[in-house]
Amino acid sequence: MRHLKSGRKLSRSPSHRKALLRNLAVSLLEHERIITTKEKAKEVQRLAERLITLGKKGGVHHRRLAMARISHRSAVKKLFDDIALRYAERAGGYTRIVKMADPRLGDRASQVVLELVERREAEKKS
Repeated sequence: MRHLKSGRKLSRSPSHRKALLRNLAVSLLEHERIITTKEKAKEVQRLAERLITLGKKGGVHHRRLAMARISHRSAVKKLFDDIALRYAERAGGYTRIVKMADPRLGDRASQVVLELVERREAEKKS
């Protein structure tokens, strides 16, 4: 029974799942918008929201906690220097999931766009 067991397995081993979520979170923080499947997006959304909350708290301790979770220097730097300042007044809900009309061609998986809520205007145009 899976009582009180949170999170999806995504048909992967624990190490593979952790690497997948870490890579998707880094891509989301760097590009502020990614396209993935609905299930993966929901799991990455949980991680990204927690990382942005760490970024808002600031400080060396929280920066080290963020590095422990994603181990990517440039993503953590952008998180603390840019993204956290953008969401300083926001209480939560930093990301959104938008369904795409067409499923993926290879396996008909439902595709979604996972993006930060208040993206910069220059990145919205591209």
